[in-house]
Parts: sequence; structure tokens; C-alpha cells
Amino acid sequence: MNTTISNSTLTASIKHLGAELYSLKDNKKQEYIWEGNPDFWGKHSPVLFPIVGTLKNNTYKINGKEYQLPRHGFARDMEFELIEKAENKAIFSLKSSEETLKKYPFDFELQLIYTLNESSLELEYKVLNKGTEKLPFSIGAHPAIALPDHFEQYAMKFEKEEELKYYLLENDLISSKTKILETINDEIPLNYELFKNDALIFKTLNSKSLTILKDSKPYVKVDYNDFPSLGIWTKENAPFICIEPWLGYSDTDQNSGNLYEKEGILILEENKSFAAKFTITIH
Repeated sequence: MNTTISNSTLTASIKHLGAELYSLKDNKKQEYIWEGNPDFWGKHSPVLFPIVGTLKNNTYKINGKEYQLPRHGFARDMEFELIEKAENKAIFSLKSSEETLKKYPFDFELQLIYTLNESSLELEYKVLNKGTEKLPFSIGAHPAIALPDHFEQYAMKFEKEEELKYYLLENDLISSKTKILETINDEIPLNYELFKNDALIFKTLNSKSLTILKDSKPYVKVDYNDFPSLGIWTKENAPFICIEPWLGYSDTDQNSGNLYEKEGILILEENKSFAAKFTITIH
């Protein structure tokens, strides 16, 4: 099942599986979301919930009991229900079930709210704690922006000038090793060598938006004001770049395993809700 929303400028299509955005086209039919060719990467824009990244040994503990979660959690592989639809807006819902409780012993509802406004697509995540205990979770986005021309024609530009310190991954976990992402005239020219050690992980940034440039002109802008962390990723020779606003990130090898103590975790009180949104703007 798929759902499409549109306005005078954009058309967005969303799969009910994972409530995943798989197409964003302008009124000239140009596609801005990666097609999902499995030879490179078979996803388009998955939601990362209830964890972002990888757990140490793919395992965590709650009240002394061990549970297992795959990288980036399970929501991206589950069927969502379409609960509201308008011409330019769609709301999808995933609720806890017997299946999720085996991996994640909490009662929750996760909503993904897609809204088109002029030349922007806004994606809001809403998490509702429907249980009787505190809900620990992380949530993140993983949109792959299609780059149809030569990769080196594109560059990235952060909103503010700052030291762009990123953390290196080792065995999918965050290491203590860091590097500085160098800029040239405030721009970061894209090349595959940047990603030879996997994603660039920024725990904190002063910038709250990032613009992808094509031949030095704005192409796509991602605003992530509600998200303190950011991942940037692609695969060798793949014609896309993932700009990933995150609340949370992978474990380090020092993690205790207690999910409530995980670095970057969010804790939601019972009967409370949490919301965060980001936007993709087409230029």
C-alpha cells in the first residue's frame, strides 16, 4: 500500500511499510529521493526507532532482563496504519503489539506526519508513551537525496561556520576517535573518500540546517532544528547522499547495556508525548 500527497509544487509518495517516503517530485517531475536500487542500498528514507544506530552486541537491558534490537530498530520494517489523509498531508501510526513487546517491552504509539508546504516537505515524528513506566527511546531520519549527476558536482554547506567535529565508527559502534571535516570557502565538496569509514557522525552542531549545492547553487536544503545530532552517509559510487537528523546514536563499547543509561537516549514520562520535525526544501 502507498499513499500520495501533493500541492502545486511537490508530490510525495509514502509506503505504508515503514511509513517510508520513497518519492518526492517537483512539478517538472524531477525526483529528489533515491530510487532504492538494492545494488547500492534498498531503502529510501527509513524511520529509525526505537534506537538510532547499533547497540553493543545488538543487546540492551531493562530491569535486568536482556532484549535484542537490530541496527536502527524495527519501525522501518513494520506496517503502519494511515489514520488521516488530506490533499497535502498524511498521518501514519504504528502501535506496540505482541510482536514489538518481545523486542521492546513498552506500550507506545509512533506517528509520522507528512505535510507539504509550498516547496518543502515537513516530516514530524510523534511518540506517545501509553504505558505505566518511563519510555526510553531514540528516533532519527535517514532520507537519501538523489544526486543524478556526477557526485563531485555536489557540495554541502552548513548554516553556520563552526568546527565540524565528527566521530568515527568502529564495528558499527561510536569510537572516541574524531576528525574535523574540512571546508573550502565554507563548502564541503562531495567525494566518496569522505565515507570510506562509513557515516560521518556529528553528536552536536551549532548549525540547524544543511544545504546540498549542485555546481555551487542550492539544490536541496534540510532543516533539523529539533535534532541535536546528524549523520551523513553514502556508499561507494552510489548516486545519493543521506542527510540524517538524529535524536540519539550508536552505543560506544563502554555502554553498560542499560537502555535508560544509554548516551543520547530520550526518556518519556507515562502518558506524555514527544514531537520533533525536520523539513526537506527543494530549490
